[in-house]
Amino acid sequence: MTIIELTDRQVKIVEIVKERGPITGEQIGEILNLTRATLRPDLAILTMSGILEARPRVGYYYNSQSGNTLVARAIGKIRVKDVKSLPVVVREATTVYDSIVTLFTEDVGTLIIVDSEGNLNGVVSRKDLLKIAIGGSDTHKIPVSMVMTRMPNIVTVSPEDTIFQAAKRLIVHEIDTLPVVRTFALPNGLERQEVVGRITKQQLRNCLLSSVKGIIRWKIT
Repeated sequence: MTIIELTDRQVKIVEIVKERGPITGEQIGEILNLTRATLRPDLAILTMSGILEARPRVGYYYNSQSGNTLVARAIGKIRVKDVKSLPVVVREATTVYDSIVTLFTEDVGTLIIVDSEGNLNGVVSRKDLLKIAIGGSDTHKIPVSMVMTRMPNIVTVSPEDTIFQAAKRLIVHEIDTLPVVRTFALPNGLERQEVVGRITKQQLRNCLLSSVKGIIRWKIT
């Protein structure tokens, strides 16, 4: 995700300010052999993005925290719906054996259990299935509903939540996957949660790395 891509002239301006700041716009113009009016749009972009800061009668100086600022802004703008993947789901009646097969076939760490309408009923992790498998139980006969985690003990995220909110829930609850759900109110006052995706630690990690690399095409040191 590209937040801002600096032009060659903007890169030169930043390098000058880093080396000689605080420095006025007129002084930058003299170094680049350009007028203050010509540089005004570039300086505006650099200050609005937080890379440079300006003080009256002092001039421009480099914001050493600008990399962190831009990353924070990027994270705040990315929604779960932009990075979520298709959910890997099974029904409550699915056996533990078939659930294990699905887990490894789809190469995921968590299965989402839904009803016939796609509503969230539970989740089951690789660790949950491993426990039952090595316990000597007949995995061909036990339904996954016997070992799954049920509501209200399931941590979820909505499509409109930010990836920062999703990451915080994954870390706080020490889990690897969040079901992405849309919540609907029913006439009886209850709610249903339709599963529309999943988001994992690996997806968030890749998204954050991509955002950091795409923020600017030069390295802030």
